[in-house]
Amino acid sequence: MKIAVIGTGYVGLVTGTCLAETGNDVLCIDIDEEKVKQMQQGQVPIYEPHLDVLFDRNIKANRLKFSTSLEEGIDHGDIIFLALPTPEDEDGSADLKYILGVANDIGKLIKEYKVIVDKSTVPVGTSDKVKAAISKHANVDFDVVSNPEFLREGFAVDDFLKPERIVVGADSDKAIKLMEKLYKPYVRSGNPIIIMDEKSAELTKYASNAFLAAKITFMNEIANFCEKVGADVDKVRIGMGTDSRIGKRFLFPGIGYGGSCFPKDVKALHKSGKDNHYNFQILDAVINVNARQKLVLIPKIEAHFNNDLKGKNIAVWGLAFKPETDDIREAPALYMIDNLLDLGCNISAYDPEAMPNVRRKLGDKINYGNSMYDILDNADAIVICTEWSIFRTPDFEQMKAKMKEKVIFDGRNLYDVKDVKNEGYKYISIGR
Repeated sequence: MKIAVIGTGYVGLVTGTCLAETGNDVLCIDIDEEKVKQMQQGQVPIYEPHLDVLFDRNIKANRLKFSTSLEEGIDHGDIIFLALPTPEDEDGSADLKYILGVANDIGKLIKEYKVIVDKSTVPVGTSDKVKAAISKHANVDFDVVSNPEFLREGFAVDDFLKPERIVVGADSDKAIKLMEKLYKPYVRSGNPIIIMDEKSAELTKYASNAFLAAKITFMNEIANFCEKVGADVDKVRIGMGTDSRIGKRFLFPGIGYGGSCFPKDVKALHKSGKDNHYNFQILDAVINVNARQKLVLIPKIEAHFNNDLKGKNIAVWGLAFKPETDDIREAPALYMIDNLLDLGCNISAYDPEAMPNVRRKLGDKINYGNSMYDILDNADAIVICTEWSIFRTPDFEQMKAKMKEKVIFDGRNLYDVKDVKNEGYKYISIGR
């Protein structure tokens, strides 16, 4: 099938590459000329495990191509995916200017029947707005489909190639048949393609992300309460997770959630509720608790240093909002760093993938290391913000030789409390 993907961010590039992997002829469109040039030369502009292999293979097979011409993309694709940014507006709503702008242009360029697919995470009712924008100019039939993505950064390729479910919101039998044909190779193991109306499909994505954010936030509240009463959140988590009604996933406490999806989607759903005269009280709590949780280690750090952090050398392990990505959007580490800088600390940081993005944001406000041990020279403490695998089994003896004080503030509960204390460290974690 001939596919066009408009937008080559995380979602667009993974979507285009994985669709090409099953034999489709895919043309990806982006307005960034330099980025398109790099992709045409075989350079992947984002870090996502396994994406580079598929990217290279499909470019060489001429199934994956790139252009800056929207008209070329519209002419090429029988199915046209909109994978465009929906940034958070000042009031918390999702800004649809990019999607509606392209929809307006599509109306002017479309020459024959096409299926236009909203792949971006969008508020309920967006498909109607896209239809209206295209209809203003279009003189041919078309259908608009809502097909939300459920890709986890760090696992996006696997999530696309082996989805737990595919949600398609459409009211056209013709469009539904085309979408089922497109996605059939990805559900051979029996996972469902769920057909519903567009509004339900749009809400499904927001509801899913908001629920997971609430689950994380609930466990962070439990962890904070554990510290008050002397309980161990690890034991509580295991006791809860063995209940099949609750499940084991998303029960790990820490310093809050970040990234491009959860913060934005929770706020957008909250604002959408207000716009429709409904107050999501539970989302009020999720938003407020998560904002507080990102800084939950700061009082503990201040207490350890008797409220005098001026000139202290703090090593930060992990900058990305989660492991296996270079994404720093709403990363708790950045909130921690900003506060520690305000308190007079000197910051040295290491992350396997995210340092270039942080350097573009913070410049020389902090120092960057070539390894997790480089930044420990004369360090007064380590603060762990991201649970990268390389941080899970550190060389404690090497650390001792470098650090000024043997202190670890762990925002991701990577280590056994007794083991670290037996190594001679003061170890402060979350809820234990």
